Amino acid sequence: MQVNTVKRESWLKKMLIAGVTISVVTTAPVQAEEDPVTPAIAGVVAGGVKIRLIKDGFTGTEGPLGLPDGSLIFTETQANRITRIDENDNITTYIADSNGANGLALSANGELYAAQTLKPRVGIIHPANKAKVLAEQYAGKPLNRPNDLVLDKKGGVYFTDPGANGPVKPDQVPTKPAVYYTKPNGELVLITNEIERPNGIQLSPDEKVLYVANTAGEYIIAYDIAADGSVSNKRNFAKLEDALQKTETGGVSSGADGLAVDADGRLYVAANTGIQIFSAKGEFLGNIVLPKKAQNIAFAGKDKRTFYIVGRGAAYKFPTLAQGYTGRAK
Repeated sequence: MQVNTVKRESWLKKMLIAGVTISVVTTAPVQAEEDPVTPAIAGVVAGGVKIRLIKDGFTGTEGPLGLPDGSLIFTETQANRITRIDENDNITTYIADSNGANGLALSANGELYAAQTLKPRVGIIHPANKAKVLAEQYAGKPLNRPNDLVLDKKGGVYFTDPGANGPVKPDQVPTKPAVYYTKPNGELVLITNEIERPNGIQLSPDEKVLYVANTAGEYIIAYDIAADGSVSNKRNFAKLEDALQKTETGGVSSGADGLAVDADGRLYVAANTGIQIFSAKGEFLGNIVLPKKAQNIAFAGKDKRTFYIVGRGAAYKFPTLAQGYTGRAK
């Protein structure tokens, strides 16, 4: 090696004397891309915390939900299954045939609820002996594509239906994009059909406010909740920062998708720019940028101080200062 080095130096000197321009290409090893890190957001997360990739290559990523044992489950909608990640990042299949489950929720009794898309409906899917369909049509028309849901303490279920997915048959008149509420007695009521594309849905910790993400707009919409589960006082709760992007069809989208709340009532939103975080009053607190677009989010772990993000086939996590709301699974 030393002889070769001497010869190379001698050759370089001769070329320089002769006035020859030399381009030297180095072969230094390429550095692996570092994990993204969080900005400092007071009370939420410290600065410089690594956002760790658990795994990429999942087939559809939605509906993350923390379980009491500290693990997380989420839906692989395109693979028609529900997948589990334990606290040590071991990955297993939780439910093999999920009927295209998207959003998930868990009751205090351990019943797993899902918004399902292959045969559109909302209901209990696990354990098998408690399986029950809560909603599959409204006013005589089938649901389009139930997306996300959240349970209240009374046993009611709020869920979103963003509208028809794909071409509509000439003889079909699909229902408008809507938000529904299944009362504890089983009655299905329309909350609103005035949101262009309702997507993620969430309740404040005290269950006095209902939040809905409008993917086609730049605001998270809020409603006050009455004792019977009905809503009023529709308002723009929080404006997503710099999230609007043009779509292939010529419209715009903020990418507003999954929602999460912490114990202090902050609202977390998966959007085009990353995870945007707002105070309980709708004040913008910060944005956490990710390598891939986030689709849905959840606090998990036994103390609910680990934040999970799923999107575009990948799953990430990082530890937080904030604690997820412990009064319900989602």
